[in-house]
Amino acid sequence: MGQGKVIDCAVTPPFKEFFINPSYMDNYARVYGIDPEKELKALLDMGWTVDSFTQMLDGEGIDIAVIRARDIETTYGLKITNEACADIVKKRPDRFIGLAGVDPLKGEAAVEELDHAVRDLGLRGVDFWTYEYKIPSHDRRFYPIYEKCLDLKVPVFIESSMHFSRHAPMDICRPIYLDYIAIDFPDLQIVGSTPGWPWVSELMGVAWRHPNVYVSTSTVRPKYFSRPNSGYETLLQHGNSTLQDKIMFASGWPMLSMKQGVEEIRALPLKDAVKEKWLYHNAAQLFRIDGGKQS
Repeated sequence: MGQGKVIDCAVTPPFKEFFINPSYMDNYARVYGIDPEKELKALLDMGWTVDSFTQMLDGEGIDIAVIRARDIETTYGLKITNEACADIVKKRPDRFIGLAGVDPLKGEAAVEELDHAVRDLGLRGVDFWTYEYKIPSHDRRFYPIYEKCLDLKVPVFIESSMHFSRHAPMDICRPIYLDYIAIDFPDLQIVGSTPGWPWVSELMGVAWRHPNVYVSTSTVRPKYFSRPNSGYETLLQHGNSTLQDKIMFASGWPMLSMKQGVEEIRALPLKDAVKEKWLYHNAAQLFRIDGGKQS
């Protein structure tokens, strides 16, 4: 199988509406040694349009980018609107898939917003960084949203890794919580977004245990998957065999390079057919693109 199409399951459009800076990001700046405001300003100063952004995707070798809204108004007073996300998708529906952002702390209003985002705006799922709400993903306040996802037949992406926000406990995003959700919602498509270091094996176990649980590689350099003692050994081992239909590529751009991520996936010691599954076919099946069939 030759080098085929690529779906990147986590991309932030380079427009001001998509760059919010919650207070917890200060600790990310300390850990990574960056100035996020300076980095974002430099990116935005390039004067992007949807057309120029799409041209960049061409250069990076990305056929479809998944973009995400966010609603963290209750905890941080910030929001990336579903309308902003939908506007980009409407301009290039062949190149973008949008995930909704809703705030589970808003109760029924969040359920209504998700219904509107999917039915009226054309978004294709919902995305949560659960530490932003300071509650774990199996908290019952999420459950009405999961029920609505089932009704709408769309997936839910859930952060399932260590985080650096000191506003919430580190284990609030542990992958084991996806196990509880999958038991209660066996037909809900659940994507553990970011291989769950330091709980990678835990995430692999949950994905192996439940046919409705998938894994997105967001913001992790793929080259580390094959590095000895990196903690990602089980991802590479099971992702090449028992879980080969469950892993989906996501760069997390602009945190990581799209093109570099694709190149590093292709350089991994995986079967050629598995590489194409990670890069395109698994996400295509999740989002029912081209019938989700392998070419």
